[in-house]
This record gives sequence, C-alpha cells and structure tokens, in this order.
Amino acid sequence: MPVTAPEGGRLRSERLRKLKELREQGVNPYPYSFRRTHLAQELQLKYAELPPDTETEDVVKVCGRILNERNTWLFVDVFDESGKIQLFCHKQSLPQTDIERLRLLDKGDFIGATGTIRRTKSGELSVRVTSYEILGKSLLPLPLTWDGFTDVEARYRHRHVDMIINPSVRETLKKRSIAIRTMREFLDARGFFEMETPVLQVEAGGADARPFTTHHYALDIDLYMRIATELHLKRLIIGGFEKVYEIGRIFRNEGISTRHNPEFTMLELYQSYGDYLELMDFTEEMLLHIVEKVCGGPQVQYQGTMIDFTRPWRRVTMRDAVLEVTGVDANAITTMDEARKCAAELGVELQHQETPAEVINAIFEQKVEKTLIQPTFLIDYPVEISPLTKRHRSNEALVERFELFMYGREHANGYSELSDPLDQRQRLEDQARRKAEGNEEAQPLDLDFIEAMEYGMPPTMGIGVGIDRLAMLLTNSPSIRDVIAFPTMKPKEPEGA
Repeated sequence: MPVTAPEGGRLRSERLRKLKELREQGVNPYPYSFRRTHLAQELQLKYAELPPDTETEDVVKVCGRILNERNTWLFVDVFDESGKIQLFCHKQSLPQTDIERLRLLDKGDFIGATGTIRRTKSGELSVRVTSYEILGKSLLPLPLTWDGFTDVEARYRHRHVDMIINPSVRETLKKRSIAIRTMREFLDARGFFEMETPVLQVEAGGADARPFTTHHYALDIDLYMRIATELHLKRLIIGGFEKVYEIGRIFRNEGISTRHNPEFTMLELYQSYGDYLELMDFTEEMLLHIVEKVCGGPQVQYQGTMIDFTRPWRRVTMRDAVLEVTGVDANAITTMDEARKCAAELGVELQHQETPAEVINAIFEQKVEKTLIQPTFLIDYPVEISPLTKRHRSNEALVERFELFMYGREHANGYSELSDPLDQRQRLEDQARRKAEGNEEAQPLDLDFIEAMEYGMPPTMGIGVGIDRLAMLLTNSPSIRDVIAFPTMKPKEPEGA
C-alpha cells in the first residue's frame, strides 16, 4: 500500500473530520463541474516571455490536483493533465474565510481557482487567486515522497496512485495511445476497414496458445476467450472485404513475465491479393511511420541500445540464421535422433517437438532469437509449425511466413495466408490430433472456418503485430507491465492469512 494500514487509517480519519467541517460550513466538496479557461501548459507557453516580478490583469480559471503546498498554503502546486501551475493564495486577494478554509485542504485534493497571472521574483509563473472551489476531497493520503513508489509490485497494484505521483507513467501511456492512433490513421488512409470480431468463441483458433474458458449459462455451453482475431477476419476476406484490420484485446492462458501478460493488445490485418513479400514492405513502411510520429525520427534508444528503423530491414531465412549462430545446417538433419542429439549438444530443451523441423525451431528460439537486435525479418519457416500459412512457392517443406524480431524479441508474425481449404483441413486435423495427445497449445479443428474457406478465398497476406511490445520499444520500457495501464496481478493475500 502507499502508506501503512495504521498510518493510513489515522490520516483518513483526519481527512474525514475536515470533510465534515467543510460540509458544516455549507461547502459541497464534490461539486458537478468547473469551467476552466486554460491548461497549465497553455499558460506556461502563453506567458513564457513574462519577466520575473511582473503582474498582469489577465484573469484565468485553472483546476487540478494539489500535490504540494508551501508557507502554510501561501503557495500551492496544482497539476492538471498537461503539467503544473502555481497558485498564490494571499490575504490581499482572498477573503479571510477562504484563507482559513485552506487549512481544510490536503495534498491529493482537487481545486479550481480563478485569478490573475503573475510571475514571482524567483521566476515561477503563478495565478494570484481571487477565489477558489474545492472540486474533490481526497480521503486517502498519497505517498510522502515526490519520487513515488520504490516497490515495483506496489506501483502495479496501485496503478492509479503511480500515475498521480509519477508523470512518466502517464507519458508512457500517452505515447502508447499516440502509436495506436497513428497506426489506425495509416491503415484507414490506405483503404482498410476496422472491424470487430467475437471475443467469446466456440473454438479458440488462429494461434498456438492455451485459451481461457468460460461458461454461457443461457445456452449451457463452454466458450473460449479468443487467442487471436485471425479466423474471423479471414471470414471477412472470404465474405468480400479486401482490406480489414482489428486492434483488439487477446487473451492467452499463459505465464506472466517482462514480455508476457495474459491479456494484451494486437493488431491483425488482412489484404486480398498480396503475399508475404509485399507484406514485409508494408510492415516496414507502417512501423517506420509510427516510430517517426511518436519518437521524432527513425531511431529509438531502448535499454542502452539504438534500434534503427531505417528501411530496408534485414531478411534472413530460419536455416541461415541458425547456421550463422550455431553452425547447425537444418537441411543436414533428417531424423529425430539426429535432431535430439543436436539439441542436446546445444543445451536446447525440447517438449512437444515431433519432427526435425520443430527441433530446429526450438534451437532458433533458444539460441538465435536473442541475437536479432536490429529489425530483422526471419523468413521461410517449416510447414510443421505454420498450420495457417501457404506453402512456399519453391519449397514444399517450407511456408511463406516471416516473423519480425527487434531487440531479440518477436514483434510481428506475417504470412502468405493459406487459401486451399483441403490443405487447411489436413493441417488442422494434424493440430487436433496433437491437442488430443496433450499439447494444450495446439490448434483445434474449426470446421466452421473450413466450410467458410470452401466458398472460396482469394490470395491474401496477413500479419499480427504486438502493440504492447511495440509500445515497450517506443517508450524505453523494460517490462510489458509498464505499457499496460492495469496489468494482470495475482490478488494479494490478506495479512495474517
């Protein structure tokens, strides 16, 4: 908690006393509105040239949260969404009753003030207050230190307090919002339609992941929270839309780490008549545009490393990437015995791998992925690990798929989408077999989707982009929880439990 329970209880009681006294004085501490004229930042810009020790007759109305006071409420620091403005509460411009009422205020309260603009001798832009209103009385105290929490878990559990105390938290979330808005503008300008697809699904397909399960009582059926938007967006392509996308919440029943949250946001887009080669060009253009919009240029400083989004980006096959880092030639491994031996020699752990190609993928994930720092498209994956992807036009053992890696992390996954319904059925049947054998992340056999494909699906390119990991890069955030307003947390056990 921001303060200990006993201390918080004592301070809350004191604030409740002040609240009662305000009401006894006829003051409503929770009014309906306040009509301000300027944000703090607007005033700072408008009066940037105002000299020290200068007063104006310009009347303004400002409001925000009190986060500091000095000289027994003579100076009050008020913060709104844009920044800070100082209030100068002097007895020469305020009635005595208002001066006395200031003692009933606390840090954390909301206040609205009317007054004239002045700059103090020390150079601080201020509002000489002629009247004020209490806009919201806080009952719980904020952390005592301006630097905010030092306990990371407490910051995530009490995110609203973290946002109040640490402006950088709000700035991170603002940049995330700007990135998403820029992405939408980019896609809308190119003729894409934003769509909404079901969160609750009879079959959770479109990715290799373990879903969350829920129950619909009226229909008496189990449903799954979506692990991807892919299969429904493809139904829209089948239905006649040629450019569609969705920026939506995805739910995967997996662990929590600096790169994983069970609830996260993903862009998925699909365009008819394109392939993965065109899609790589499109992805470069879109992400570079977002980076330049949010960060002011093509380079991003992330955790001490400069990431350069300048086009073109490197493209390397999985085989070549594994060969470069480990010396292992995937084409030379033809049996599972050879694959297991190679994995053991490299210290690679195996789980559900059934083919040499799947072992090579495990080698990549554990040994090679972390070496891909600058934007890199890893292309041409084994068919066994890509059940929704079109076979490579020049090699039946591969598919036309890429994953985008930056700073050793996957950020996007794109395909030449599989449009052959017979091939699709066969691959999903193989996935269903694996699921029945205990692989909880294998995909189900979605017969409704197969039927939709049998009505005819054009050549299509499609990609999923992780919004949260992109936001991490753009804001230099070390953890995914830093860029999610309210990350998933395990409930805290009551004290003494």
